[in-house]
Amino acid sequence: MEDTIILAIESSCDETAVAVIKNGHEILSNVVSTQIAIHRRYGGVVPEIASRKHLELINVVIAEALEQAELSLKDITHIAVTYGPGLVGALLVGVATAKALAFSSGKPLIGVHHIEGHICANFLVKQDLQFPLVCLVVSGGHTNIIKITDHGQYLLLGQTRDDAAGEAYDKIARAIGLPYPGGPQIEKLAKEGNPAAIELPRAWMGEDSFDFSFSGLKSAVLNYLNQAKMKGESIVAADVAASFQQAVLDVLVQKTIHAAEQSGVDTILLAGGVAANGTLREQLQQAAAAKGMQVYYPPVQFCTDNAAMIGAAAHYKAVRQEYAPLSLDVNPNLSFETLLSR
Repeated sequence: MEDTIILAIESSCDETAVAVIKNGHEILSNVVSTQIAIHRRYGGVVPEIASRKHLELINVVIAEALEQAELSLKDITHIAVTYGPGLVGALLVGVATAKALAFSSGKPLIGVHHIEGHICANFLVKQDLQFPLVCLVVSGGHTNIIKITDHGQYLLLGQTRDDAAGEAYDKIARAIGLPYPGGPQIEKLAKEGNPAAIELPRAWMGEDSFDFSFSGLKSAVLNYLNQAKMKGESIVAADVAASFQQAVLDVLVQKTIHAAEQSGVDTILLAGGVAANGTLREQLQQAAAAKGMQVYYPPVQFCTDNAAMIGAAAHYKAVRQEYAPLSLDVNPNLSFETLLSR
């Protein structure tokens, strides 16, 4: 196959991101315009504001990505875009823009599942990974363990039955008064606390289950905070953060290692926004090393939402000629199961 030079767009939440990716791993440009400062005053992402900012920024970010790549639209071979899951208004901006570019330029359109993008962020920096692999995807909306047998071939081993890990992080961060985004703030504060200070539950979901549940843990932390306030007891926020984080990480790490063992796999990937958590990386690596396994994860800038990961995923879809029609629509509730039917 000839070289792919993919213009990729990601606008599923509050980052307006565009990248130009060659052959799935050569990053010619990767531009991200974040809205964190805007949404922080509201304590979380406001969908309507996010959509309006995407509308303001999308063409500017596309122009900057092409300029940094020193290319024009005629040099691009494919147009790729995240079409779900995410915020419906935010996704619409990206998909409508991508369809307009594909139509006007005559380039093939590729729709990318946001979570497949996170998984493929690993291939941006390491192309020689040997299949099969087990991947732990941890983000604000997803917590999955996936077996990958080849590019684009996935088997779902486990998923959250309620809150995703990142969602739980954000909710506990708000409860102890930390600013948005809560995940990085919890990790930072936890370094000052005692992870054994507060006894909190771990939901194992059965001996051979790879599913997750964090709603009970979240409720336990909120109950602890409420009872302490009612009794007039002092709350050490760092201990709360450390104890909560350790309860999450214990389950994530042990289930991932167990899934790799059961699958006969010795290589583990980490993906998603929470993959930027240094404590998770460290503990997963330590547990894997004890079993003779290897752990790989993307650099931090490719863990959070970006378009380079969408370009990486789109490359492998282009190789398989999996193109989208110009009638492509957004799917804010797009499930991971849609990737399993191939």
